[in-house]
Amino acid sequence: MEILITQQQIQSRVAELARQIEADYTGRPLSLIGVMTGSLMLLADLARSIQIPSRVGVIQAGSYRGATTVSGTLLINDSFLPDVAGRDVIILDDILDTGHTLSSLRDLISKLGPNSITTGVLLRKIGRQIIPIEPDYTGFEIPNRFVIGYGLDYNDDYRHLPHIGVLHES
Repeated sequence: MEILITQQQIQSRVAELARQIEADYTGRPLSLIGVMTGSLMLLADLARSIQIPSRVGVIQAGSYRGATTVSGTLLINDSFLPDVAGRDVIILDDILDTGHTLSSLRDLISKLGPNSITTGVLLRKIGRQIIPIEPDYTGFEIPNRFVIGYGLDYNDDYRHLPHIGVLHES
C-alpha cells in the first residue's frame, strides 16, 4: 500500500480546520453532523479539537459497496440525526467524490430548519465530481485513486488505519 497522506499530516490539518471552524462559529449554536461510517474518525478528532460548545450527531448515507467506483442508489438513514432546528450545522463527510451524497444530505437537512448549513470533507477527489457543490472546509485534495484509512474502507476493512493509503489491485 502506498501512503498518500500521513497520520501527522491528517492531525495537523484537522487542528487547522478546528481553528477555522472556531473563528467562524464562536458564540453560535453549532452542530457537527458526521456521515456514517466513513467520517467517524474525522468527526471524533474534529469534535475534540474544536474549543467551542457544539453538539455532535450522525446520519447514515451510502451508495458504494466494496471496491466499486460507480455509485449506486443513495440510501439515507436519518434516525440518528439530532434536532438541528435553529442551529448552525456542519455536515462532515470523509470524501467528496461525485457530490451526490453531500448535495442530497444538504437538501434533506435544510428542510429541518437550521440557521445555516455548511459542509466539510476530509478529502476532495479531483476529476470525479458531477454535482456542483463546494465544501466550505476541505482537508486535502487527492487524485482520482481508490483510497483507504482514517475511516475510508474497502469492504468495511482498513477504516482503522491512521493514515490515508492507496489500495492497489492485488
